[in-house]
Amino acid sequence: MPSKILVVDDEAEIADLIEVYLNNENYKVFKFYSAKSALECINTTVLDLAILDVMLPDINGFTLCQKIRENHTYPVIILTAKDGEIDKINGLTLGADDYITKPFRPLELIARVKSQLRRYKQYNPSHSPYEKKDIIAHADLEMDVNAHKCLLGGRPITLTPTEFSILRILLENKGNVVSAEKLFHQIWQDEYYSKANNTITAHIRHLREKLNDTLDNPKYIKTIWGVGYKIET
Repeated sequence: MPSKILVVDDEAEIADLIEVYLNNENYKVFKFYSAKSALECINTTVLDLAILDVMLPDINGFTLCQKIRENHTYPVIILTAKDGEIDKINGLTLGADDYITKPFRPLELIARVKSQLRRYKQYNPSHSPYEKKDIIAHADLEMDVNAHKCLLGGRPITLTPTEFSILRILLENKGNVVSAEKLFHQIWQDEYYSKANNTITAHIRHLREKLNDTLDNPKYIKTIWGVGYKIET
């Protein structure tokens, strides 16, 4: 069954171009030129990924991303004409998994889509071919890798695919420092990392909020300044 991808962009030429490239990869595309017209699709269709433009005429892409995150965990890629770091971090903090700055290379977008879908399907129980449970625990945090579920103090917490992947890597390397560069390459599997890239920092901040963790006295994710992140044994 082909993956179902939502595309929302008020620039028809860009939305149509993205649709062509996605169709060439045999994805099923749900294309809209405004956020309001996309909302019914979001509420009634089982989607696998969303590509959202930020500068929409009615509801901006950040708000639309928030609405998706109220009920769904599938990956969200933000398209933005703004290359300011604050706009990228804002999107990631609100629940997006990745961002691409306009103008973009269509093949780069397709590579990001494939990377996000690969991770989402690997850990989503409705797609995963694995039946065996793989449980990772730390303090009162418990992660069921194959069911893509995480419990904190026995209560479920909602993580995006990217947040889940970061937390899993840190749990699997418990006691060892994992650099931001290593996290980036393991998750996105591409070469777009630079030391000025704050993508991982934004996701770590969001993870800490969901874990009720603090930077000054962390129970889970500890920052090793200039090196990376770790979860103590």
